[in-house]
Amino acid sequence: MLNKLAGIWRRKGLDEQTEAGVDELLNKINRKQLPRHIAVIMDGNGRWALRRGLPRALGHRAGVESLRDMVRVCSELNIMVLTVYAFSTENWKRPQEEINILMDLLVEYLNKEILELCQKGVRINPIGRLDELPQQAIDALRMAVERSRMNNDLILNLALNYGGRTEIVDAVRAIASEFQEGVLNIDQINNKLISDRLYTAGQPDPDLLIRPSGDFRVSNFLLWQLAYTEFWYTSIMWPDFRREHLLQALVDFQRRGRRFGGLTK
Repeated sequence: MLNKLAGIWRRKGLDEQTEAGVDELLNKINRKQLPRHIAVIMDGNGRWALRRGLPRALGHRAGVESLRDMVRVCSELNIMVLTVYAFSTENWKRPQEEINILMDLLVEYLNKEILELCQKGVRINPIGRLDELPQQAIDALRMAVERSRMNNDLILNLALNYGGRTEIVDAVRAIASEFQEGVLNIDQINNKLISDRLYTAGQPDPDLLIRPSGDFRVSNFLLWQLAYTEFWYTSIMWPDFRREHLLQALVDFQRRGRRFGGLTK
């Protein structure tokens, strides 16, 4: 099976756009109008594998290659924040074997990639109810956070055991606790206060959300933060997503007029 997967990756390299095509897309991008924060729903791994007669687990492994490419491009373009939806609060409903594989892949990714991530100035920032993850995942995340804590070139938010509604519930609980302690009064509750209690506190909201695999929904992802985010959908499955697709999304993003509820002049 692994040989078959390796063969698919080799063919993909031959079939994708040439470097000249990538360069053409790069030339269309205005480096002064790039999104500060890109969010990605990494979807389609299982379907990608099943369509090729492979176990779903190999689809998830193939998806790691796309994440590597995404991080490298965001680093090269000096994007401030990249948030990837790695494991949702609803994903616990999946078969235990698949959950174990996903957690093992997380640990493997962090252990193998932490050196390169640190060399590129990437800071690992896991978000979600992390204390409910398996201990080996918690340990790997702590290692990655500690080793990358001084990096400031790109924040990589890994959304794990994450749900948008759960995040808002946790923010409301924090605010209620401060209210009970007399730290806050009701007149202080506003948009900024809530944003400052979210897992992404201190970060800009996503400018661009990318969803591969052909689905048109946000799947309980960053519900508060996506209020004025531009969405970019594609039918490409996540394991096939590469730098040219990200560049296509950026070119399309820069063609849009962002009014934030106002009017263009």
